[in-house]
Amino acid sequence: MTETTQGRPVVVCTDQRGVFFGYADDTTGARIKLVRARNAYYWKCTGGILELGAKGPQKGSKVGDRADIELTGITAIIECTPESVERWEAATWG
Repeated sequence: MTETTQGRPVVVCTDQRGVFFGYADDTTGARIKLVRARNAYYWKCTGGILELGAKGPQKGSKVGDRADIELTGITAIIECTPESVERWEAATWG
């Protein structure tokens, strides 16, 4: 697990098919606050959704701008590796 001053880097999936990367201090409740969150509108990967935590979004993915958000309807919380964080932080829209 990688820690930052912003919280733990995670990918959060929601019951409305939302996929978000960001930094969370607490992932135990029904609501999760993410700092510097980014929404993956489209992602390319070969290893399924868990690859977003292991390797991050690949070339050709569409990742939105950053915002502080609060999510509900959580269906998955995926730990991010340092490689994944680097790719999420560098991702662009296409």
